[in-house]
Amino acid sequence: MQGLGAVLGSAAVLQETSTSARAALAGVAQPAAVGPYDPAWLPAGVRSRFVQNVNGLTMHVLEAGFDGGDRPALLLLHGFPELAYSWRHVMAPLAEAGYHVIAPDQRGYGRTTGWSADYDGDLRPFSRLNAVRDALALVSAFGYRTVEAVIGHDFGSPIAAWCAVARPDVFRAVALMSAPFGGTPEWPFDTVNGTPPAEPADGPDIYEEMARLPRPRKHYQRYYRTREANGNMWRASQGVHAFLRAYYHHKSADWAENRPFRLAGWTAEDVAQMPTYYIMDLDMGMAETVAREMPTADEIAANRWLPERELRVYSEEYGRNGFQGGLQWYRSGVIADETLTFAGRTIDIPSLFIAGSSDWGAYQRPGSLERMQERACTDMRGVHFVDGAGHWVQQEQPEATVRLLLDFLRAA
Repeated sequence: MQGLGAVLGSAAVLQETSTSARAALAGVAQPAAVGPYDPAWLPAGVRSRFVQNVNGLTMHVLEAGFDGGDRPALLLLHGFPELAYSWRHVMAPLAEAGYHVIAPDQRGYGRTTGWSADYDGDLRPFSRLNAVRDALALVSAFGYRTVEAVIGHDFGSPIAAWCAVARPDVFRAVALMSAPFGGTPEWPFDTVNGTPPAEPADGPDIYEEMARLPRPRKHYQRYYRTREANGNMWRASQGVHAFLRAYYHHKSADWAENRPFRLAGWTAEDVAQMPTYYIMDLDMGMAETVAREMPTADEIAANRWLPERELRVYSEEYGRNGFQGGLQWYRSGVIADETLTFAGRTIDIPSLFIAGSSDWGAYQRPGSLERMQERACTDMRGVHFVDGAGHWVQQEQPEATVRLLLDFLRAA
């Protein structure tokens, strides 16, 4: 444990090794309490710290613009398989523009502790609205009643959207990246005097249809909900570092085959046009899927947005914890009863969407991008696709991302 950094708190010191050993034998990482990042890992003006008692968590946070004064706050929420570190390139420029920038390792990730990676454990802590509670508790701990904007990327995007749906009094604006928000659920409407709405006709199950394609396939989100997904990535034969290198490369603009387009519909044939990081071969895990697209040594050496020393931050964190904490978010999607409280509600605060021009994320669920623009967000200020970026837009093209965010914030 000590080799991972300074231990925080007596609870970590008193943790029984037998508990850790049992968890290791079961293939479950114990989220260990470790110290803050080495300052050498971070850009100038960004620091690593911990915040206690955040909705049951001890939350690891990266922070910029912390030098006092009456600064408005920005909350940055990362996705999978990412960390607060994913925002490293944009935090100092946003702070230089006058903001107090707060980026946590979300529940299930990195150096944040107080969550369980038990596959058979309770998934409610990972529900969308509990993630909103995490966000509210964090900004409250920092002494803010309102936040200038909540900004989410990948899986952080729907969490940012639900922050905007549930608490527009706290979050004054919202920026979504890579994952469009298709809207809140709906109850059957105006049925009291009529025939109850018919159940949807039983049609072909798209996931069964994928498995019956000439090249049998499966959806990555369904795969991420399986028991074996964590072990496949955490114990990948190529190692965690090489797995993450291939994963990030495969979904970036560096992979020349990322040329996204709008799909005609939610059918097996249509979605099978997407790359294998979304629609996987049926008999392969994600580790084997991305290994086929491993960049060459020359390509790795030429990478400026994710050099090896920065990738090692990710591989150290995921090597210690595994991936199950992040995968719990995919599995918690089956918890639908909470969000029905907000059925039919729209996002009415100023909204922005940013994605890379080479990012399939905006199109992976046909119709979501259109629903976001036309119905889900009533004050959408812009939809932008950044050239030279794939899925990791704030890492691949940080200057363009910062420029779009600041233009939006100044006008919101």
